[in-house]
Amino acid sequence: MPETLTSDSPAPPLARIPLAPPVIRPVASQEPRPQWSVMIPAYNCLPYLRETLESVLTQAPGPAEMQIAVVDDASTDGDVAALVRAVGQGRVQYYQQPHNVGSLRNFETCLQRATGHWVHLLHGDDYVAPGFYAEIAALFGQYPAAGAAFTSTADVFMQPTGAEVRERPPIAPAAGIIEDLLLRLALGQQLETPSIVVKRSVYEQLGSFYAVHYGEDWEMWARIAAHFPVAYSPRCLARYRYINSTSISHRHIKTGQNIRDIATVIDLINQYLPAEHRRRLRKSALRHYATYCLSLVDDLYATDPAAARTQLRGAVRISPHPGTIFWALKAYLKNLVGFKRATSAPQP
Repeated sequence: MPETLTSDSPAPPLARIPLAPPVIRPVASQEPRPQWSVMIPAYNCLPYLRETLESVLTQAPGPAEMQIAVVDDASTDGDVAALVRAVGQGRVQYYQQPHNVGSLRNFETCLQRATGHWVHLLHGDDYVAPGFYAEIAALFGQYPAAGAAFTSTADVFMQPTGAEVRERPPIAPAAGIIEDLLLRLALGQQLETPSIVVKRSVYEQLGSFYAVHYGEDWEMWARIAAHFPVAYSPRCLARYRYINSTSISHRHIKTGQNIRDIATVIDLINQYLPAEHRRRLRKSALRHYATYCLSLVDDLYATDPAAARTQLRGAVRISPHPGTIFWALKAYLKNLVGFKRATSAPQP
């Protein structure tokens, strides 16, 4: 049987979105310290969790070297504990929140419960390719001053015929410390959560995720890059899954929360930059994200016109650049004409 860890005594409720980075306590001196903690935050991702767990277990060393744990945010889509028992066969710990606390607090719980020196937050719908942990260990071995290490990522799109994996271009041609990572992150997100492993001591120094539900990882990686060297390998060993309408990201796009949160993240990252770069990079980042919002519009018009209009308005609001306005107007008119044609077409 896997180790099933029950909830602690009730505590006063915490805000779902912390206003400041939550403090991550050091591991108690009597606790065993494996090298790795693979912490898997899960919420309503049962169809994908088996693949996530198997991707870790097939390359995991023994429990003395790697802690593996699922932290379930009170999922409602099935028996997560039963799946962990069936797949983990006694190797995977399971903890269920007493009630749904939200993704940021669930990440915080993952970090508090992690006892390893290196922490991998692997969302319950993502997974890693064979060789991921060996590659990260090699990076930390070669660059011991690094506070974190990550690999290149492939995006996984769920299609009617199955999963389609598309590798992203590497952000550097060879493995090593990315000297200008903070400046790159100030312009836009460069990595996804399944690809990065962070030393627990870094989280202890800098705290956990906070401020927003959409883009909280982007801010975290920039905060780390502002304080520590970060190592990178161009080997594509992490898998980030797009789940379309079921994902938290999609819900935020539907309501426009993504735009409000990203504007907040860009301002937070801006504070970590040298003063001479702040104004230019902030404007560039806002325009870059506005372009991303506009890239969503055509698909959204086909499935959710209200969300498409939300993204159009938001793009112009955060970056009222002539180029942004031009492309927003073009997208609006293109879809308006398409709608009129569809409604005026003779009915069969």
